Amino acid sequence: MDAEAALAWLDAIIPPQTGERLSDLQKVILVQVWLGRKYLDIAHSYGCTEGHAKDAGSQLWKLLSKVLREKITKSNCRATLERVLRKTTAISSLIDYSRSPHHTPKLEDTNFIGRTEAIAHLNTLVNQGSKVIVIQGEGGLGKTTLAQQYLHQGFELVLELLMAKETQNITPAERVVEEWLKQDFDQEPGVEFGVTLGRLKRQLHNRRIGVLIDNLEPALDQQGGLIAAHRNYVELLRVLADARVQSVTLITSRDRLCEPGLNVNHYRLPGLDQSAWQQFFSNRGLAINLQTLQIMHRTYGGNAKAMGILCGSIQEDFDGDMALYWQENHADPLAATDLKNLAVSQINRLQALDPQAYRLLCRLGCYRYQDIPTIPSQGLFCLLWDVAPDQHRQIIASLRNRSLVECDKGEYWLHPVIRAEAIARLRPSDEWGIANHKAAEFWTTSVKQIETFKDALQALEAYYQYIEINEFQLAGKVILKSRNNQWQQFLPLGSTLYRMGLIQPILAAINQVVNNLGNDQNLSELYNILGDLYWITGKISQAIACQKKTITLATQALKSLVPQPENKHTVYYLRMLEVDSLLSIGLYKIDLWELEAAAKLFQQVIYLAQNTEHHRWAEKASVCLALVYSYLGLRDASYQLADVAYQNITNENLVEQTGRFVYFIQILGQTYVNLGDFYQANQIFQQALTFAEESHYMQVKAKTLNGLAEIHRQQAEFELALTHHTEAIELLDKIGAKCDLAEAYFQLGLTYQKMVKPNECQMNFNRAIQLFTEIKAPKQVKKISTYAAQSNASIKNNVS
Repeated sequence: MDAEAALAWLDAIIPPQTGERLSDLQKVILVQVWLGRKYLDIAHSYGCTEGHAKDAGSQLWKLLSKVLREKITKSNCRATLERVLRKTTAISSLIDYSRSPHHTPKLEDTNFIGRTEAIAHLNTLVNQGSKVIVIQGEGGLGKTTLAQQYLHQGFELVLELLMAKETQNITPAERVVEEWLKQDFDQEPGVEFGVTLGRLKRQLHNRRIGVLIDNLEPALDQQGGLIAAHRNYVELLRVLADARVQSVTLITSRDRLCEPGLNVNHYRLPGLDQSAWQQFFSNRGLAINLQTLQIMHRTYGGNAKAMGILCGSIQEDFDGDMALYWQENHADPLAATDLKNLAVSQINRLQALDPQAYRLLCRLGCYRYQDIPTIPSQGLFCLLWDVAPDQHRQIIASLRNRSLVECDKGEYWLHPVIRAEAIARLRPSDEWGIANHKAAEFWTTSVKQIETFKDALQALEAYYQYIEINEFQLAGKVILKSRNNQWQQFLPLGSTLYRMGLIQPILAAINQVVNNLGNDQNLSELYNILGDLYWITGKISQAIACQKKTITLATQALKSLVPQPENKHTVYYLRMLEVDSLLSIGLYKIDLWELEAAAKLFQQVIYLAQNTEHHRWAEKASVCLALVYSYLGLRDASYQLADVAYQNITNENLVEQTGRFVYFIQILGQTYVNLGDFYQANQIFQQALTFAEESHYMQVKAKTLNGLAEIHRQQAEFELALTHHTEAIELLDKIGAKCDLAEAYFQLGLTYQKMVKPNECQMNFNRAIQLFTEIKAPKQVKKISTYAAQSNASIKNNVS
């Protein structure tokens, strides 16, 4: 009699006596207890907590005791039911398996999911002649479940060995083989172990047998070999790996098996994919929140055990509300005790076996794994500051072989669950500060030149390392460290980041630094960059205040300097900050439409920088002044300045000049648009657009597209104009460039005005007015309101 027959019988006799029926969980408990499983395993497979499974089990034993009128417990359940069933002559009339009114849940159907590719991979290895396969991976991936499902579906007999979790409790190989021979083959073992192995081998020659050796790692030493006390397992595995046997052996292990004399294959089991998680939760009746599920799946790396534990917690403690559970627990991925124990047990074992690898694992907790999700091997080497270089790769291999660090193509990372435990151990230790220092130094030296988004974000990682240990001065130096970039400039990291459109990260970073620095010499340059960031995001009054702080700090520093040769560079740097801040305020004034004030500032920059070491700023100011004159209707003065600027650009090295001058090239293009010279404007815009796209200068690309849209509007090429407007608006909205976005909506409104589409025209004028109102640019609001009024008046006149 099996558990299914017992369930069918109980389904028939319990309701008439008690009016109750067994719940799905109680049915699962009965079937699994019948097979000798523990509550913890039952809970994990069903997807509930161990405590809930025990409570349901307790109610089950009470119910069965009441119905059968004798004491039923977990330990005597199977024996008692079998005895009662044998005495019951009416069993056959009460059981109709094909028409049983209550479906008995099949654990294999609801729990073994998402492993089609894994089964196929094992089949491939077996078909290629593999006799022993090690299924390797971190705890909770589902290694044992996969091995059991594979072996129990295709083999006439399966021999199982569950290795003890504690090394001192491991059963000797001799006893294991003796038990197999006696119980499964009805054979007597030999006096010598070699004879016993020979008898086992003959049995394996004749029948298709599956062998499962589960949880091998307690029997492995630091290098992944079998420990001295249990070397006989090597001889057993040698027999199982023999090419002539018909058996297939699956070994599950967190650690890699490294016995050079054994012919084994390793299969690194991946986590379950997101669709498997979704199916698992759906099978248990949970409402799926896809965004939450995606984050949870990524956080736990598709770990099967975590999936079951989370499902149980969500059902029991949050009434099936997945989003609410994650809202409460996302900050601590180890909140569930079972999950924490899973990570702790693995890391504790590493600590005992390989202290150097354990220290590296904890130190790896200092990395964020966010903007830069993986770390190259050099990032691990730098954390082994107290270990000889010739041992570095061996220590990293120790972590990799134990599935405690993930690796792909020479890049490493920690799963969030492992990192949470690693950082919990690192943070209170003396190594917390050192590890962050070493990591920051690694990030800084790893980026020589910034050409891509990844380069920029990787360089910024050093900032986060210093912030973690409250080293604000060093964090500020990270932002100000200059490197060559794709614009052929030698610019601070902060300036490069915002030019690439990464505005919010650097804005938050600088604010955190300046708020925690005293009278630091780097404050003037930090405020200079911060001013431009506030300008781009539409906070012009704050932008102007920052540039004024820069000027004040630079002026004070200049006054305190003694004129000596060694101070020459500092003097150059401080005067550069002064003229650059004046130029910046002038640009801000244009966006406020305070054109006369902007013109005076550009004239001041030209006066201070003309024919000095800072002559480049005079050239930039001349281009800006040409633009202001074009807005003010001073056509001759504007043309004169613009033509000189254009000649300067074309006469010098074009690539170098474009790199350092590209923002002002698009300003020059805008000037020619205002002057009606569309051919010249188009030529300049195309040059600026090409460079902006190649170098990821998003703001310049968007402003250039906006200028090209104006040209197409003037030439009545409305479809092209609208295409450029739309792309520019999308880019500016993405990077958060509020001033430029407001101007882009205004220009789009003008295009619709010329297309005689009053509704679209007014809608975009309103958007521009709203943004300029938020920016606190009343003259811009007045200008656009005037255009809107003129547009409405024109429509009324046409109607009348």
